[in-house]
Amino acid sequence: MIERLWYGLRDSLRLWLAPERMRAEGTTPDYRFSLANERTFLAWVRTALALVAGGLAVDQFLTGMRPAPRTAIAVVLLAGGALCAVRAVNHWLRTERAMRRGEDLPLSRFPVLLALGTAVTALVVVAGVVLGELGR
Repeated sequence: MIERLWYGLRDSLRLWLAPERMRAEGTTPDYRFSLANERTFLAWVRTALALVAGGLAVDQFLTGMRPAPRTAIAVVLLAGGALCAVRAVNHWLRTERAMRRGEDLPLSRFPVLLALGTAVTALVVVAGVVLGELGR
């Protein structure tokens, strides 16, 4: 099991760093589908950038909040942004590979996790406001 996971990760990383190897996978799909896949990738990257910007904003501008919760929220947002960026590449690769092989598109739980993580982070900020954590 671990060996199979390692080889799958190794193969994915090789494609990340040398995308021209993708041409060896199956046949070239309709360019419209590849371009749609790329637009989805760019949307994920924009989401990652927004999470990073949100983390920096929390750290720099919520100075009235106690340091521990402020740092925790900032770290969660920054880590979410990093995870989202890595996931964007992985999802693009898996989708492109599936299209080239004529397989079903890959399923992902990541959008649900991202939405739940964002909602929980927002609720923590709301709780901070309601409980006076943001007060001076």
